[in-house]
Amino acid sequence: MTPTSMPADAVLLTCGLFRTPNAKVAHGLVRGGERFRVRAVVDPVDAGCDAGQLLDGHRRDIPVVPTLTAALEYRPRYAVVGIATPGGRLTPQLRALLLEALEQGLSVVNGLHDFTQDDPGLVEMARFKGVELIDVRRPRPRSELRFWEGEALKVRAARIAVLGTDCAIGKRTTARLLTEALNGAGIRTEMIYTGQTGWMQGGRYGFILDSTPNDFVCGELERALVDCQQEVDPDVMVIEGQAALRNPSGPCGSEFILSGGAKGVVLQHAPGRVYFGGQEEVGIRLPTVEQEQELIRVLGGEVLAVTLHSEGLDQAGLMAAQQRLRQSTGLPVVRPLSEGLEEVVEAVRRHLQGGGA
Repeated sequence: MTPTSMPADAVLLTCGLFRTPNAKVAHGLVRGGERFRVRAVVDPVDAGCDAGQLLDGHRRDIPVVPTLTAALEYRPRYAVVGIATPGGRLTPQLRALLLEALEQGLSVVNGLHDFTQDDPGLVEMARFKGVELIDVRRPRPRSELRFWEGEALKVRAARIAVLGTDCAIGKRTTARLLTEALNGAGIRTEMIYTGQTGWMQGGRYGFILDSTPNDFVCGELERALVDCQQEVDPDVMVIEGQAALRNPSGPCGSEFILSGGAKGVVLQHAPGRVYFGGQEEVGIRLPTVEQEQELIRVLGGEVLAVTLHSEGLDQAGLMAAQQRLRQSTGLPVVRPLSEGLEEVVEAVRRHLQGGGA
């Protein structure tokens, strides 16, 4: 399905996890998108609340309801899996909920690593009801995957990668907000998505990095950049980062600089974190922003600004960390969700005036 001027009505399934990092797909869709209009969130733990209010204190008139039956009142066409499960598995609880959605005549949108189209029971029910099973992470057939050829380095638009010092740190949200802010400032900008939520939000150009065979990651990135240039020719492409440069469970990021030609980087950081997410027992500490600045410089990029995630800090602690980083890096350091991105826009503008590409 492709985004249209009329987003399709959808409900999000979060299985009691809406207020956890596991529901970051749902969080992105509650914040907005062009492909789906979220009518309700199905989550028995937080039923009776407004999803926006729970997420960030901003009411969005998206009710949280206890059951899928209650969500049918909003006449959705799609049921969207709004959570990431351990290993991306289709759990028995979630499978039962998807089967119920199909029985009610809803098409299912799934971003897990387990594909609904590989489940005979779900396939049979979808066929019987005449609805769709959409597995966002299913990659192209290998025969259609692109190997990197160097065309990405000839793209005219400046490429700005939003990278993070860790996983699950808000890179996609910042990338989307930055794209909107740059367009609002008169700089024609397109976001290149690299995860399933970016596609669900209506991204036109991109690919799902973590389900693409490694040999073809850089080529699929190149395809997205070249297609974007040929079709809309923006001045800037904001590339959504994935994982983290040094997280041993998912090292990623150099591709965007080396293969995608991203000379500018916006670095997302959570100053309240001590260890890599999921690696607390291993005891591997996060790098400092300054260490990441140097690594990015060695790779051929330049950090233009630092954006902060509030996890683990109250407002006073976050603002104190912000001031420390401003002094130690000499860069704009902003809190995107509370301050906006005007300083980052100006940093990108200076990058463009300096010949960044």
